[in-house]
Amino acid sequence: MTERRGILVVVSGFAGAGKGTIMKKLVSEYDRYALSISMTTRSPRPEEVDGREYFFISKEQFEQNIKDGLLIEHALYCDNYYGTPRRYVEQQLDAGKDVILEIEIQGALQIKKRFPEALLLFVTPPSAEELQRRLIGRGTETPEVIAKRMRRAGEESEGIEQYDYIVINDDADRATEETHRIIQCAKNAPLRNNDFINLIRNQLKALAKGE
Repeated sequence: MTERRGILVVVSGFAGAGKGTIMKKLVSEYDRYALSISMTTRSPRPEEVDGREYFFISKEQFEQNIKDGLLIEHALYCDNYYGTPRRYVEQQLDAGKDVILEIEIQGALQIKKRFPEALLLFVTPPSAEELQRRLIGRGTETPEVIAKRMRRAGEESEGIEQYDYIVINDDADRATEETHRIIQCAKNAPLRNNDFINLIRNQLKALAKGE
C-alpha cells in the first residue's frame, strides 16, 4: 500500500497552556510530524527568532497575503493577526507528513469548515489557577496583558465543545505521549480513509462479479 497522505492536526489552547511545548516535543520525538510555522503581526519575544517560532511581518504585509489567498486561515487575537501559510502545509501533507497547526480558536474553526477531515485538539491546564500561575511565571508580559489573556481564555472556553479531543497538560511528557496516541488513532477514522475505503469496496465488487 502506498504512503497515505498526511492528516491536518489543529492544536489550540489557552495562552500559557503549554501547547507550544507539546508541539515541539512531538516534532523532536517522532519523525511523523511537520510543524507549520504561522505568520503574525505581533512583536517577537526576546527568545523568538523570525522563521522559527513565527514569521513576523507587518500588518500591511499580512493583509496583502489575505487578499492574495496565501493563507488557509487567519484570525485577529489580542489586536494582532495570526495566520497559516498555505503552500508549506500542502507540500507536507502530500509528502505523507501529519501537519500540526498551532492556532487560535477562530482559525481552528475556519480550518474545520474548509477541511472537515482535520483533527482538532484543545490543550488546557488542569485549572484556571494553574493557567494564571503559568502566565505570570513566563515573566514576558505586563499584568494588563495577563489580565487580557485570562479574559480571552474565558471567551475561548465557550468553544471547547467544537473540538474533537481535549488534552489536559498537567505534565508535558505525559501530554505529549497522549497527543501522539490520539493523532495516530484518529488517522484510522473512516472520514480520513476515503481512498482506501473506495479501493477495497471496488475490489470486493470486482471479486463478486468474478473479475
